[in-house]
Amino acid sequence: MVITPQLYTAHVVHKRLFPKVNAFHYGIYYLALPLPAASVPGRLASFHREDVGRRDGSDPTPWVRDILAEYGLDHKIQHIILVTMPRVLGYVFNPVSFYFCMDDSHALRAVLCEVHNTFGEQHNYLCANADHAPITADQWLEAEKVFHVSPFLKRHGDYKFRFDFTADALGIWIDYYDADQQKQLVTSLTGTFAPLTSQALQHAFWRHPLVAVKAISLIHWQALKLLLRGIRFITKPAQLAQRTTATRNLNKI
Repeated sequence: MVITPQLYTAHVVHKRLFPKVNAFHYGIYYLALPLPAASVPGRLASFHREDVGRRDGSDPTPWVRDILAEYGLDHKIQHIILVTMPRVLGYVFNPVSFYFCMDDSHALRAVLCEVHNTFGEQHNYLCANADHAPITADQWLEAEKVFHVSPFLKRHGDYKFRFDFTADALGIWIDYYDADQQKQLVTSLTGTFAPLTSQALQHAFWRHPLVAVKAISLIHWQALKLLLRGIRFITKPAQLAQRTTATRNLNKI
C-alpha cells in the first residue's frame, strides 16, 4: 500500500482498432501522493495543488470526498492516493489523474478519474461497485462516455475500466466501445512504485525528459497521422453541464 509519496514509473499503450489501426506506446512517470498532499518542489519536475481537483490551490481531498459523499461512499473511505503527472519545467498537461480511494483495510472501494482534454475542459468518471463492495483486480466497470476528448471519436458509447493496485505496482486499463458496442480503442498504463526522493525525481526527468510536453505532442502527432489516413475530424461539441459520471448502477443518495 502506498503510505508515503511514491514515484510511479510506467508504460503507456494506446491502440485504435478501427476504422484504421493505429498504435503507439511510450514510457512515462507519475507522482503517487497520499492525500492530503503538500506541494512537491523541484526545478525540473514538481507538483502543485492548483493542477488538480478544484484547481484553485486547495488540497483536493475535500473535493474528492464531496463527490464520494454524493454516492454514499465517503464514510467507507479512509485513504486516498492521487496518481498524477508532475509539472515539468513549469508546464503541466494531465490527460487523466486518478484518485484511488481505500477503506480502513486498504481495499479499493472507488477510483475517481479526473479527465482533461486539450481544450481546457475537465470531467470526472467515478468508478465503484453499485453495492460499494471492494473493486477486484479482474473486474471491469462500465460508464457512459459523455466527455469529448479525441476529435476522432464521437461523444457516445461506453468506457470500461479495470484497476489492479498492489503494494508495489499499479495497472490501469481503459477501453472504449462505440455506440454499437464494438471495441474501438484500448489503453493501458502499467508500472511500479519506488520511494519519491529528489534524486529519484531527477533521474525520472532525465530518463523521460519533458514528459508533459511529450504527452500533448504525441496527442497532436497522432491526430495528424489519423487525418492523413483519412479519419474524419469531429468538431468539439459544447461540454455537457454534468461534471461527474458514475459507473453504471452506481446511484446518488
